[in-house]
Amino acid sequence: MTRTFTGRHMTMILVAFFGVVIAVNVMMARFAISIFGGEVVENSYVASQHYDRWLAEARAQVNAGWRADTTGAANRLSVSLTRRGVPAPDVRLTATARHPLGRLPDRVLTLHWDAASARYVADQMLPSGRWLIEIIGLRGTQRLRFEDEVRI
Repeated sequence: MTRTFTGRHMTMILVAFFGVVIAVNVMMARFAISIFGGEVVENSYVASQHYDRWLAEARAQVNAGWRADTTGAANRLSVSLTRRGVPAPDVRLTATARHPLGRLPDRVLTLHWDAASARYVADQMLPSGRWLIEIIGLRGTQRLRFEDEVRI
């Protein structure tokens, strides 16, 4: 006994198909809105005005041999800051830790020199997870800037 394919069958297939498509789109939109705030810079036009200067500063920093390596052990950020491979204990460092999805508030960390490990260590602890770290260093009139990602 064969059944005939009717308009009612086609209607149910179309309703089911588009129901699934709409449900997936709504779910993906809700995820996108809830996990990413969407703001990378406050004002992209103003940021674009400084772009060439930022590139020149980064080139000068690399040419001077500065390097910062970050690690996160025991929920503390530590930074190995070197110039041409030699540790640099005379730089004043601060770091801003940003959660990549914006779920946790930004944290400003002060780092102090630990002579035993030849590293800068943060006084404050960070919650476990992935953090985007912006490190600002001041040495006299020289300003250093590094960005890195660390998992704690």
